[in-house]
Amino acid sequence: MARARLRELGITVGQLTPGSLNAITDVPGVRVGYATLVADAPHVIRTGVTMVWPADMDIWTNYVFAGSHSFNGNGEMTGLVWIAEQGLLGAPIGITNTYDVGTVRDAITAYAVAKGAPQDFHLPVAAETYDGRLSDIATFAVKKELAFEALDKATGGHIAEGNVGGGTGMIAHEFKGGTGTASRVATAGGERYTVGALVQANYGQRELLRVDGVPVGKEIPIKDIPSPRRGRGLAGAGDQPGPSPDGGGSIIVVLATDAPLLPIQCQRLARRATTGLAWVGGIGSNGSGDIFIAFSVGNRVRHGEPVSNVRMIAPDAMTALFQAAAEATEEAILNAMTMAETTVGNKGVTAHALPLDRLQEIMRKYRRL
Repeated sequence: MARARLRELGITVGQLTPGSLNAITDVPGVRVGYATLVADAPHVIRTGVTMVWPADMDIWTNYVFAGSHSFNGNGEMTGLVWIAEQGLLGAPIGITNTYDVGTVRDAITAYAVAKGAPQDFHLPVAAETYDGRLSDIATFAVKKELAFEALDKATGGHIAEGNVGGGTGMIAHEFKGGTGTASRVATAGGERYTVGALVQANYGQRELLRVDGVPVGKEIPIKDIPSPRRGRGLAGAGDQPGPSPDGGGSIIVVLATDAPLLPIQCQRLARRATTGLAWVGGIGSNGSGDIFIAFSVGNRVRHGEPVSNVRMIAPDAMTALFQAAAEATEEAILNAMTMAETTVGNKGVTAHALPLDRLQEIMRKYRRL
């Protein structure tokens, strides 16, 4: 059966309506770029880079407000100390594997310098999840040029999911994971706003996987679809070479909205990704790096401008946006899994794709299809 997004399978989750693309690119100005690296020699490589441009690619001179949340901190997202201090995001967001997160961070800085970005210094956001079960991560395969490629290829509209960009070598709930996206439209303060999510999913135990409350993971036992082979060796970001006893792994969530939010409100929105993660079956295990960032294009702060006029949603009107963030995160994770393809990786480790025909059978059984 061809890979498909969740709604293409006849399965819907949540109550709110998606945007026209059901993607983070439903938020005006947001663009996503990928560079994917797959090789079998001289080393087995299954990795890549994902770049999220927050707003019309003028982010170097026209900043957005941002905030972050760490549900469990066994991972890395650079630049968060400065965002916590200043509340502004002034560069694209990069996502890759654990060992190359520094390279991607440095590449964003080099790209900014090459493009003549006017800031006095650059402290960009780059995040990671560990792909060392499927990719020979110790080769440090991601180079600056690959990150530049992802930056240059960024586009709006429909974007790829599954085995693409930074999600290429990821495993979720013991099935093939990767990159996924979704969006929701919510009414707050009498206005309609969009919240979009993009995730890099690489976490979780099979038995905890749920779709619209249905225990899908329990319904697909190991004898039907084997888990990625267990192994030995040093792992990063809390992951093990095979499924760890506590379901360790990582997930990065990027949330975007056109609602006019202040930095503290972006931080509050980022926390709601935790709810969407929990609905799918993430519990924030000790070995997991669950790190989320949210930004708002509803306010722009121009570089060098001494005073900026900004707006904000009233606190009492935030609840609808919280729901939108949770629902978009939930569906983005599921899209990552339904779009991901079975992958044979390093040392023959195989991450099997979630079987879509079996998923539909289970959802019918529980009257959800």
